[in-house]
Amino acid sequence: MTTTPRATLPVEIAVQDVAGARIALAAGAARVELCQALGLGGLTPSAGLVEAAVEAAAVQGATGFVHVLVRPRGGGFVYDADEVRTTVRDIAHAVRLGADGVVVGALDEAGSLDLDALRAFRDAAGDADVTVHRAVDASADPLAAVEAVAALGVRRVLTSGGAPDCRAGLAMLERMTRTVGDRLEVMAGGGVRVEDIAALAAAGVDAVHLSARGRAERGGPSGPGGGVDGFDETDASAVAAAGAAARA
Repeated sequence: MTTTPRATLPVEIAVQDVAGARIALAAGAARVELCQALGLGGLTPSAGLVEAAVEAAAVQGATGFVHVLVRPRGGGFVYDADEVRTTVRDIAHAVRLGADGVVVGALDEAGSLDLDALRAFRDAAGDADVTVHRAVDASADPLAAVEAVAALGVRRVLTSGGAPDCRAGLAMLERMTRTVGDRLEVMAGGGVRVEDIAALAAAGVDAVHLSARGRAERGGPSGPGGGVDGFDETDASAVAAAGAAARA
C-alpha cells in the first residue's frame, strides 16, 4: 500500500473497521479514532477490531495511530458507577491490545465535567494518550470545560466550540486555543467538511477530526426482524481530500 505523507495540520479520521483504518493510513492521516456505531455518536469497538487496527498500523510503521473511543452506551455522558467501572476496564484492555490512545468523556448531573471519572479514565490509560471528546460541547460551559481538561494533564480535547458544528463554533474554537495555550491540544471536530479545514487552521486549532463517511449497500438485507439495509463505510476520496486540504 502506498502511503501519502502526513498532513501539516494533523487529520484524525473516525473509522469503524479495519478497511477504514487502512484508508486513513494510505491518505497520511495522523491517527484514527476507532469506534463502532457512529450513527449513535460512537461506541467502544470490539477487542478483535482493536487488535486488527493495531496490526494494520504496525505493518505500515505508523506510530501513535490507533486511538480507541471508549464509550459504554449511546445517549448522554452522565454515567453511573457501573458504567464508569466498565469504561475503566475497557480503557485498560484497549491499551493492553496496543492502542496508542483512548478517547473518553463524562459529565455530572449539573452539566460540568465529571472530574473524578475522568481522572479514573486517565489513570487507567497509563502512558497512552488521552483525548477528552465532545462531552465538553454538551456541558453547561464549554470554555470552562476545556480549561478543566487542560488542568487534568491529558493530551487533547475534541470540540466543536460548544456549537452544533465547527463552523458555528469557529469563534469559540479560536478562543479555546488562546485560553489553553500549549497546555492542551485543541482538535476541531463536529460536522467538519473539507472546505472548512482552511478556516479551522486559521483559527489556530492543533488538528481536525472528521468521519468522512459514505454508505455501502453490500451484504444483503438485515432480515425481516427489523434493522436497516446497508452500513456506513469510510469514503477514501473524502479522506484524501481532507488530507490534501490540511497539507495546503
